[in-house]
Amino acid sequence: MAVVIHGGFWRAKYTATLGRPLAHDLAAHGWAAWNLEYRRVGNPGGYLATLDDISAGINHLAVLDDLDLSTVVTIGHSAGGHLAAFSAGRQRYPRWSASKVPVTAVIAQAGVLDLVAARRANLGDGAVDDFLGGPDMPVNAAIDPYQQIPLHTPLWCIHGWSDDTVPITQSQNYVQQARLRGAQASLLALDGDHFTVIDPESLAWNLTRQILDSLGAEQMT
Repeated sequence: MAVVIHGGFWRAKYTATLGRPLAHDLAAHGWAAWNLEYRRVGNPGGYLATLDDISAGINHLAVLDDLDLSTVVTIGHSAGGHLAAFSAGRQRYPRWSASKVPVTAVIAQAGVLDLVAARRANLGDGAVDDFLGGPDMPVNAAIDPYQQIPLHTPLWCIHGWSDDTVPITQSQNYVQQARLRGAQASLLALDGDHFTVIDPESLAWNLTRQILDSLGAEQMT
């Protein structure tokens, strides 16, 4: 089972249409794909509503018929990478501790994995502040993947060297710290920009599917 989570700095103007081509491609290659939408800043969203929706959307898989949930991989782009990583650690925290469907692996495509650094760098022209509800709102561990290291779920970062929207240091620093603390994390860095990784015709996406297929194969052995 693959859960596709779109990006767009958590803002309402960016919708699940961004994830639709990837979900269609996964379905064409034999995967059950869930293109997950969520409330975003401006519709209204904000961090609690957004994170509640991600958790609830993944939990909803448990009531759908004929789904094999032995493998549940979240695949998220940009801010969706943040949400994909959050989903794998959500059961640590009281608000989401009753979650019924655990995530077994994460693929973060140009993911925002360190909210403190993203805020400091003013990524997305204040996107982190908007997501949290203001510049004085703290970035706590329950919502920041970097502070959740070590994540007890394998995580792959896919990132373009030329990404000037979410710098590759977001992935590099996460993977370095995760490995230092004994977590399973890998970085696949390729030529390309912020959107290369979500182009279904790109090498980046082909390699992403190969990672996903390897995870599915592991469950069948």
